[in-house]
Amino acid sequence: MTPEEISKMLREVRRGKLTVEDAVDRLRNLPYEDLGYAKIDHHRSLRQGLPEVIFARGKAPAQVEGIVRGMLRNRHNILVTRGDRELYERLLRLDARAEFHELSGAIVFRRDRKIRGKGKILVVCAGTSDIPVAEEALVTGDVMGNRVEALYDVGVAGIHRLLGESRHLREARVIIVVAGMEGALPSVVGGMVAVPVIAVPSSVGYGASFRGLAALLGMLNSCAPNVCVVNIDNGFGAGYLASVMNRL
Repeated sequence: MTPEEISKMLREVRRGKLTVEDAVDRLRNLPYEDLGYAKIDHHRSLRQGLPEVIFARGKAPAQVEGIVRGMLRNRHNILVTRGDRELYERLLRLDARAEFHELSGAIVFRRDRKIRGKGKILVVCAGTSDIPVAEEALVTGDVMGNRVEALYDVGVAGIHRLLGESRHLREARVIIVVAGMEGALPSVVGGMVAVPVIAVPSSVGYGASFRGLAALLGMLNSCAPNVCVVNIDNGFGAGYLASVMNRL
């Protein structure tokens, strides 16, 4: 439950529109609901300001379905990461409004469209092959209540493409940069702006890129002091962190 939902419920109790017993029943599953195979953290929105997210990979479809079913009792947005079309079609039976983002595998149950971020989050990626990771960041930022925008295929191999879009960089409050290969793009972007840059190394590249390790090390050694780094291919982590920064 969100702070707004609890405040509304308490006002209803005070006005006599909701009984104390009904209010207690609604709160019964706080701070978590034990399904045996998972403990749904209903308290996370109160504690951290953002709801729990379901990482689908490694879970049985029935387990993901059970977790989503439990979370649907609340009114916040629900994000499932690293899913597939088969899982999406299964979850559609729970709510026909579910959205599937095929490139990233994100599945969204959008029930709250309120914008809570103070500014715009810009998601930048070096090449078209980086878009799946960038999309995961974009969807995460959007679901978490931010204005988000994408700027794709502006890597350093054709840096004039990035320079031609510098207006978008200046308008952003937080910037996420996804890059594979040698991972140079976040340093370039960091040197152009006065806002936090969240670098996401992608596993795109040839042999010596070591599935993103080369990009990760390059980003960790960035000479731009406003660059921070998340794990390889972790678009979700970047989108979540950008959402937290955008609320400060």
